[in-house]
Amino acid sequence: MSQDKVFAGAALRRLRVSRKLSQVAMAEALSISASYLNLLERNQRPLTARLMLALSERFDFDPRLLLADEPGGGVEAMMRRFNDPQFADLSVDRQRLAEWAVSAPELMQAFARLHDNWAGQGSEQVAATAVHPAIGLVRREIEKWRNYFGDLDVAAEEMADELRLANSDLYAALTERLRSKHQIMVRVLPVEILPDHLYRLDMHARQLQMSEMLDTSSRTFRTAYMIAQLEMREQVQALAAGAAFDNRGAERLFQRHLYGYIAAAIIMPYGRFLRACEQTGYDIAILQRRFGAGLEEIAHRLTTLQRVGERGLPFFMVRVDRAGQFSKRYSGASGAGFVESGSGCPLWSLHHSFAQPSIMQVQLVESEDGKQWLTLSRTVKGNSSPSGADAPAMAGEGPAYAIGIGVAAEHAPRLCAHYADVAQNSRAMRIGPGCRSCHRTDCTQRATPPAGKTLTFDDRARRAAPFSFQAG
Repeated sequence: MSQDKVFAGAALRRLRVSRKLSQVAMAEALSISASYLNLLERNQRPLTARLMLALSERFDFDPRLLLADEPGGGVEAMMRRFNDPQFADLSVDRQRLAEWAVSAPELMQAFARLHDNWAGQGSEQVAATAVHPAIGLVRREIEKWRNYFGDLDVAAEEMADELRLANSDLYAALTERLRSKHQIMVRVLPVEILPDHLYRLDMHARQLQMSEMLDTSSRTFRTAYMIAQLEMREQVQALAAGAAFDNRGAERLFQRHLYGYIAAAIIMPYGRFLRACEQTGYDIAILQRRFGAGLEEIAHRLTTLQRVGERGLPFFMVRVDRAGQFSKRYSGASGAGFVESGSGCPLWSLHHSFAQPSIMQVQLVESEDGKQWLTLSRTVKGNSSPSGADAPAMAGEGPAYAIGIGVAAEHAPRLCAHYADVAQNSRAMRIGPGCRSCHRTDCTQRATPPAGKTLTFDDRARRAAPFSFQAG
């Protein structure tokens, strides 16, 4: 299991200050020395599972808030902000941000708010490339939780066990639960009747009406999603209220994400899914067959395996269209900063997937910080396509996306033989977070120089790279 260290000094200090305790008093309550607590607050020691349990028992404190309430969303969230091209000429690393979080957490939070407001309401040039403000707010909230919502996962797992006892066919069990518990029938209708909808709830007819264009896995997901809306509304609304969005659209979008999270957790219960991952070496094809899920559903679920004591490998997941526009980006606990830039690198095989739609692209890549990642990508059809949502996308056949997932190459020994072989025997492709944020001086694929860099020229020679600029 992945043993990611948890550094939460700023949150620990805020907890102590809010309880009006000295370091000595809090250390005594936790049965540790004051000097050790001082190291914890300065992020020079990670929190152990024993300390998290002690915090929960003695201060009635949810340890997950140590991650969810870090200033600015935590160091990784701040690194994503500093990946913005406007900071390209600055050398900001994680260690400096960790020190900032401890020494001046309020200032870090203030900077994060100013940056986020500027990104959402800035100049025309920024507005042309920035995500919608509501989407940006929701993404930051999801990343604060590392896309793991433990209470929802536990409730969904319990429901999944109930459904399995009722019927081994999950879709049949879900439709029967809707009928018997909520008096709602599931009906699949011809596309002529639902030409512009994937599904709709008709409360007058007491029907969940789904388009015939949805494939089997999508119908199962939509039925589970509806049950989540009907039975777990209070939990979802509580999480949305806790996020304190000042944007109604962001609140509704976050709720939609959480309902989808629950649906996926019903279809792929945490314990069973994690065991299947470890037994198969995270073989995507086998996982799809075993859980009757599409590639996108499996990819998303892989980013959520962060239960304390039962962690899976820390995957990231992205979804991109033919124009290179990212419509989904989940870093989870991976720390993959290059995923967060919102711009793609043409050297990443993710963007080549449309040329070979039926083939899973497996590639070893190296990000700018020198870290290597094993990535897998393949195309899927949009739900409105005749072939179904998980069919390989062919050129010119309607909506299509490339789904990409990745994990640090150091975890390759725990992957199935095919994936591990690529990680261990391939030369890593050096990629970047998009040309405007990439500082590689020798990239021959570069389309534009990085923001904030001064161009240099040599009238006597021409390098292979299309632009020369001052490094550093």
